Amino acid sequence: MRFGSVILITLSLLLLSEYSAAEESIVVGSKKFTENVILGEIVTLLARDQGLQASHRRELGGTRVLWSALWSGEIDIYPEYTGTIIEEILHTLNLPENTLLDSVLSGYGIAQTPPLGFNNTYAIGMRRDVAEDLGIRTISDLRRYPDLKIGFTNEFLDRKDGWPGLRRHYNLPQQDVRGLDHDLAYRGLVSGAVQIVDMYSTDAEIAQYDLIKLDDDTGYFPVYDAVLLYRLDLGGRAPKFVEQLRLLAGKITEDDMIAMNARAKIHRVPETQIAADFLSKQMGRTINSTVAGFWSRLIHTTRDHITLVMVSLTAAILFAVPLGIVAAKCERIGRMILGIAGVIQTIPSLALLVFMIPLLGIGGPPAVVALFLYSLLPIVRNTYSGLQDIPSSIRESAVALGLPAGTRLRRIELPLASRSILAGIKTSAVINVGTATLGALIGAGGYGQPILTGIRLDDTALILEGAVPAALLALLVQGIFDWSDRLLVPRGLRLDSEANSFS
Repeated sequence: MRFGSVILITLSLLLLSEYSAAEESIVVGSKKFTENVILGEIVTLLARDQGLQASHRRELGGTRVLWSALWSGEIDIYPEYTGTIIEEILHTLNLPENTLLDSVLSGYGIAQTPPLGFNNTYAIGMRRDVAEDLGIRTISDLRRYPDLKIGFTNEFLDRKDGWPGLRRHYNLPQQDVRGLDHDLAYRGLVSGAVQIVDMYSTDAEIAQYDLIKLDDDTGYFPVYDAVLLYRLDLGGRAPKFVEQLRLLAGKITEDDMIAMNARAKIHRVPETQIAADFLSKQMGRTINSTVAGFWSRLIHTTRDHITLVMVSLTAAILFAVPLGIVAAKCERIGRMILGIAGVIQTIPSLALLVFMIPLLGIGGPPAVVALFLYSLLPIVRNTYSGLQDIPSSIRESAVALGLPAGTRLRRIELPLASRSILAGIKTSAVINVGTATLGALIGAGGYGQPILTGIRLDDTALILEGAVPAALLALLVQGIFDWSDRLLVPRGLRLDSEANSFS
């Protein structure tokens, strides 16, 4: 009953948070790089200026995550680029570069604004001193240096308009190619760990680190005009807002975007403030931009993180303990249960989160299900082991006394196995706290959000804002279960364990 009450309460909290998010009139999304976050903030503030409720689900991941969320209706709008739409999102249609996208997108229930005013194309970059020493000015020049170390973003490695196509187009021989986070790739380039990276032409790091963009001398990369993709039904729900979006056409030059990126990346100005300043300067809108303080952010991320952990762990306990009992009682079924739980545990956590998106979308639900699945194995295995390790003499005595199977399980076997079961739950809880930080990649919030933002902005303080509370929460959870061990494990078992530890 206690466990049932806990799960009902925590599920209610999760549903309440999801309902609050759904109640927002406009849900804006953005990818996991600074420029996209700034554009997302501009859209969010513009919606609020129209008197609409709006939330910004920032840093959701890459193109596929955002497009899927838009198409399914989980977000209403996000910034995108024409080259990406043609070469990545709609690549199976083999559209020419000059395609009028409006009619094609409308078939998906999506519309786009006119271009915002700048072309943020892909570029291949190097440190200026390295490029000059080697005499490299164009992408074609790379053919002469097959041993150069390359660090490309993971998305660029797999995109049709990314490394596979670039290598074929220029017949490049390099083999030492590593997948890196976009922001970490710049650090690797500066330190010399890699010598070539993919860049966005509006990145502030190009000037900051005195990098050069290699000339795309045979014109491989298409035009990547920045636009806003939004759901067609938004025109009916908020027609004046859509009109305002279209007024952004041509308002953001390449120099403007580089300057805004630099304010965020180099000068540590919050993206919300940057967006408000832009709307004031370019559109004459005076918008009150409130930037959350440290304690406000900490309370928000703590609430999200604890909710993810409590819901997933409580559900896992209710599900895994009975599975462990079945595994211990039925040998053939037990092997199958332990095998399936073990296979789930081997799936990389990030991959499991991505697998959940087509089924459950983005946000809390897919993160909770993924964490639930990861929590099963330690609890199932320890429940199974705890029951299997009960001496046969005790089992035989219980049978000799004529106790029914259910009574033997409740009164004798589970109490004797309680220490092992609690150890499995504690292991799952600690793992759960750490793994939950990855939920931020799909919009679930929690301590992973400041960690992601800190990595993106190269801000150690923000990284610690998420990492330190996550570590402290893991220690707190471990302490709670150590205390629960004293409360729930029969005193005789504890005394016997303590005596064995001293002998």
